[in-house]
Amino acid sequence: MGKSTSSYLEVERKFDVVDSTVSPSFDGLSAVASVKRSPVQQLDAVYFDTPNRDLAAHRITLRRRTGGPDAGWHLKLPAGADARTEVREPLDSSGDDVPEALRDVVLAIVRDRPLAPVARISTERTVDMLYGRDGVALAEFCDDQVTASAGLDGAEQRWREWELELAEGGDRELLERLANRLLDAGAVPAGHGSKLARVLESTAESEPSELPDDPIHRAVAGHVDELLEWDRAVRADVYDSVHQMRVTTRKIRSLLQSSEDAFGITDDAWILDELRQLASVLGVARDAEVLAEKYEKALDELPAELIRGPVRERLVDGAKKRYSAGHRRSLIAMRSDRYFRLLDALEALVATPPPPPAPGDEEPTTLTIAAAYKKVRKAAKAADTAESDAERDEALHRIRKRAKRLRYTASATGDDKVSDRAKAIQSLLGDHQDSVVSRNHLSKEAAVAHAAGEDTFTYGVLYQLEAEVARRAEESLGAALKKLRKSVR
Repeated sequence: MGKSTSSYLEVERKFDVVDSTVSPSFDGLSAVASVKRSPVQQLDAVYFDTPNRDLAAHRITLRRRTGGPDAGWHLKLPAGADARTEVREPLDSSGDDVPEALRDVVLAIVRDRPLAPVARISTERTVDMLYGRDGVALAEFCDDQVTASAGLDGAEQRWREWELELAEGGDRELLERLANRLLDAGAVPAGHGSKLARVLESTAESEPSELPDDPIHRAVAGHVDELLEWDRAVRADVYDSVHQMRVTTRKIRSLLQSSEDAFGITDDAWILDELRQLASVLGVARDAEVLAEKYEKALDELPAELIRGPVRERLVDGAKKRYSAGHRRSLIAMRSDRYFRLLDALEALVATPPPPPAPGDEEPTTLTIAAAYKKVRKAAKAADTAESDAERDEALHRIRKRAKRLRYTASATGDDKVSDRAKAIQSLLGDHQDSVVSRNHLSKEAAVAHAAGEDTFTYGVLYQLEAEVARRAEESLGAALKKLRKSVR
């Protein structure tokens, strides 16, 4: 976000009322000490969306508002029950051009499609501010007379509605009590999530299409939605967001690979390679993030006498710098046409119904779980016959990847036992693989430190700790594989 961008959590409820409804009274509420009415506000807002109303489909609104104390550009994003995150940019000389900082927040949704006015909404607002006994604002009650039109010259609509918004850090129990006062006054919960939703619903030409009635398709569709949400978090550099976006990308790829026939794709499909490439780009930042956290924790736990030389600077600070570089690289990829076309393809894929099973065929879910488990078992046998440490490390990593695919397939089809036991194997071998990566990194850093004339003792200590992690993971693997075998059979 730009320096002028600000973000707020908005917790509010909306109510429909008729013109004759009398404003509610807040007398008798112990939390409310006083109510102060502000002068009537005249608000005018132009709302923006793509030609296909992509923002509205994700319950997101983008507007340019004039009038009132918060005039400016407002982008509102879902943030749970009764809540939205509002991102603001001030008005400037750009006129009706959407600020790039706001467009970037929702770039995964709008992609390279134009944003243009879709509605104009004017509001005559009466505001009552509710205060507690300490003089701190508790909530804001708005009585709105609304005039709206789809587009900039569509048919005019008029209605009255109430809004009840908590002050920052407000009490949700208080919101419930205040809402009851509005209901007692004759209001009813609004039939729309926003003023814009009411305008656009009245002009909608068709109902949204339903998802195919297939658990794998539904799971992939859900993960595609999650991918768009994690995309926003990565752009804001939220902690752990790169990891979560990478995991979601891998879930989608695993599910597509486990049910290729149902999606009409093959092993060499373009979409699978693009998902792999995206996960790889995100992995640069994620791997650095893992190493930074791992070494920081390990060094904090070591006795001071075992830390020799500028180890923390090389391992922790160096990894954090690589994370920053990796994050910048991820953002470049996430602003590319290539990324947009991948998202287009994913949405088209989940919207296409799967072909019906041929008469006599087994249920697809049974086939995919059995096939995924067979690959886990094959990888486990290969690990048992590995002739070198490097071959065994690679084989164990292959078990992990195949257990992960089995986990995602089982989770999508509702087999929680298989999913949980596959997850246990994935977690064990995830620790093992992190240890492999870390030991390779420690060896390289130790060589650089030695060439610089630094003491390398601490690198050896950390290497041994990582080797112990790998040993424990391997010792626990046999029992975990046995439990998985029992759950699949």
